[in-house]
This record gives sequence, C-alpha cells and structure tokens, in this order.
Amino acid sequence: MNTESNTSETTNVMPRIGDQAPDFTAVTTKGKIKFSDFAKDKWVVMFSHPADFTPVCTTEMSGFATGKSEFDALNTELMGLSIDSIHAHLGWVQNVRENTGVYFDFPIIADLDMKVSKLYGMLQPNESETAAVRAVFFIDPSKKIRLIMYYPLNVGRNMDEILRALEALQTSDKHKVAMPLDWKKGDKVIVSPPKTLDELNERIKDESLEKVDWYLAKKSI
Repeated sequence: MNTESNTSETTNVMPRIGDQAPDFTAVTTKGKIKFSDFAKDKWVVMFSHPADFTPVCTTEMSGFATGKSEFDALNTELMGLSIDSIHAHLGWVQNVRENTGVYFDFPIIADLDMKVSKLYGMLQPNESETAAVRAVFFIDPSKKIRLIMYYPLNVGRNMDEILRALEALQTSDKHKVAMPLDWKKGDKVIVSPPKTLDELNERIKDESLEKVDWYLAKKSI
C-alpha cells in the first residue's frame, strides 16, 4: 500500500482541527482508494477500530452500518480502518452479515503497515502500539478536518453523538451560527456576539432573539 503525505516520512502525528486531512492511497474493502479523490463534494466520517472479529468493534461497526442512511442524508460517506489484512476484513464483513444480517457497506482500510494509522495519530503507544484506538475524524468537502474524537480500546463510541456533532457542524456552516450545550436539530442556536457599538445597539433592540445578555443570544432557524 502506498501512502502519500506532505512529510518525507510517516510519523505518528496528531492531526489538528483545521488541518487539511493527510492524503493517502490505500487498499480497502471497496477497492483501492486515493483519499483526495474519495467522496467528492461530500463530508467524510473516517473512524478506526482496534481489530476485526472483536466484540466491541463488531457493535460499533454494526452501528455505523445500520445508521448509514442517516449519514447518507447528511451528504456524508463513511470510511473505516484497522490494522488488519483485506482478507480479515472481508471475512469479518461476511461473518457479521451471516450472523446478524448487518452488512458493512462502506470502505474499510486494510492498514497492515500502519501507515494511515500513523498519519492520523490513531496509534497511541500507552494504549497499544499495534492496534488503532477508536478515533473519529469529521472531514468536510474541502478535505479539512473539522472535529476529532478519540476513545480508548475498551469504550465504545456513541453513535447519537457522532450524528449530532456532524449535523451541528453542517448547520453551523450553513447558517453561520454556533451551537450551545447539548444542541440537537430543532433547538435554538447561538448568534455571534456584536463586534461594534452599532451592532450592540441593534442587538439590544432586536426582539426576535432570546437574550440572556447582549453577548449571549439565541434564535430559531
């Protein structure tokens, strides 16, 4: 598997929010994929799991698979990864489909050489040097990293929170607003605080807003 990055060698870096997602080419259950060409004009939720044929990972991957229609509705493609061979991936996908009827119909990267895991900081030595932690990267259509979640090997992710965060990012981009604690679709959003005295005076007079104070105001969208 070839891996491309802006560095001369692959290290276990920790990409940051706002960085361009590191590019790579990888073998997946959907064939060979170059990430920069994947999911044009779509969001990507890329996530790693420690190993195939393991119990927590099976519940998580099944959650992504059964929720795929919700990600589709949010113009988002899924991409999984673990440090397993393509044969292990295919065997696991088929095993879960035979036993539960759930089909992992999204690409899963076979990262045996750990190049993509290292490129995205998915290897955490104090947790494991040979298994990726449960990382989640939210990547927008411009291939910019917008949100990162890391979970240890022994704690499964929360699918409701992943979907909530994705929708919050998209809503914030569309309406140029911020999201309060526990925001979910349909809740009021936070409007940006005024930056000039004129804006402050307009804010004070605006009766359409729910104002806690001049710097904290909410509205419905």
